[in-house]
Amino acid sequence: MARIRRGSEKRIFFPWERRGSLVRRLGVRRARPFVWALFGVLLVVAIGVRERRAAGVRRTKAIMHDVRSALDRYLAANDGQCPRRFSQLEKYGRVRGIPKDAWGNPLRLTCPAPRGDLPYALSSDGPDGHWGGLDRIE
Repeated sequence: MARIRRGSEKRIFFPWERRGSLVRRLGVRRARPFVWALFGVLLVVAIGVRERRAAGVRRTKAIMHDVRSALDRYLAANDGQCPRRFSQLEKYGRVRGIPKDAWGNPLRLTCPAPRGDLPYALSSDGPDGHWGGLDRIE
């Protein structure tokens, strides 16, 4: 029976197993927790940006609800005539001056509405501020 010597065995090394490999020199194993922490911070920032936009949309819808209430009262009191200025709505609801959305852009009132079934159209340009953009709020 042949005896196998342990010392004479040949061993195959992969490049990352060698003593002076790039992984060991750069200390990638030590950097792994920092990479995970960076990923966590980026995730929290992304969620925060999305929530900030959603909060702006909710605030704008609440402002538009107040303006719509004042507009409906104005239309009922003036035989369906649309107001020429937003200042005419002050005594019919909580509207002061020109109402602005959450991003500081003025609301748009179109009277009569482009669609025939509504007496007026109230809209916001949305976060980007471009008239008729894809993120407008109606």
